[in-house]
Amino acid sequence: MPPSPDLASTPLSGVRVLSLALNLPGPAALMRCRAMGASCLKFEPPAGDPMAHYNRAAYAALHEGVRIETGDLKTEAGLAQLHRALGQTEVLLTSFRPSALAKLGLGWEALHARHPALSQVAIVGAPGARAEEPGHDLTYLAESGLVTGTELPPTLYADMGGALLASEAVLKAVLCARALPGTGVYLEVALNASADWLALPRSWGLTLPAGAVGGAHAGYRVYSCADGRVAVAALEPHFAKRLCEAAGLGIQDMMAPATREGLAAWLRTRTRAELDTIARERDVPLLTLEG
Repeated sequence: MPPSPDLASTPLSGVRVLSLALNLPGPAALMRCRAMGASCLKFEPPAGDPMAHYNRAAYAALHEGVRIETGDLKTEAGLAQLHRALGQTEVLLTSFRPSALAKLGLGWEALHARHPALSQVAIVGAPGARAEEPGHDLTYLAESGLVTGTELPPTLYADMGGALLASEAVLKAVLCARALPGTGVYLEVALNASADWLALPRSWGLTLPAGAVGGAHAGYRVYSCADGRVAVAALEPHFAKRLCEAAGLGIQDMMAPATREGLAAWLRTRTRAELDTIARERDVPLLTLEG
């Protein structure tokens, strides 16, 4: 019998996740865990999460359905408060440097000795010995070859990719705990590793300028149109054929510069409304955009 839809959509139902992670990757991972049914508690320092100060709307979205407690982990009372909660927790989510956790008496060995059934998912900038290095999303993307000019990337890829890997690690920890009841595991998630994962298509050449999805294929590009732009994703031969037929070009070599030039010239004469109609009537994957 297949699992119920509720179980399939909320695999962390009944699992208690406690987070000490601030800013973006940790809260975004906790957001994913909450969506998968976990009961989520977050400990924040007396000053709160920096995200709450510089973008309240983002903070609110990330913490919807999450219970917040304030505790100063630099005090005995705050640590006692945390350990009481950890006694009722399956997975701890952190984003401190290992040395910072050790100073608080929250290194993995100490945690495991005191809470043997507890698992920890530790978000770090880089793995292993490099976990003490300072860094942020931009430096991890640059290291992975994903910063190609002087403009900032349009979103925080390493942070959000790391959040996905961290929520995946929570699932792994829960599966391990079910296989070995009473024994927690330590799992490390490195943000630069998430950037490396996202960069794989580029390392394979797919998104380089000479690659099919890097601009060389005439059917997979962003073009100008009469009143804006159009993102064309006619990569498969049948889509490419329909696009070229609509442009009056017939069957073309989609990797040839002449095909790109021909499509560009035709698209510049068409409005967004016309292109939307063509996409709908001819079943061509394209999306028009403002200029």
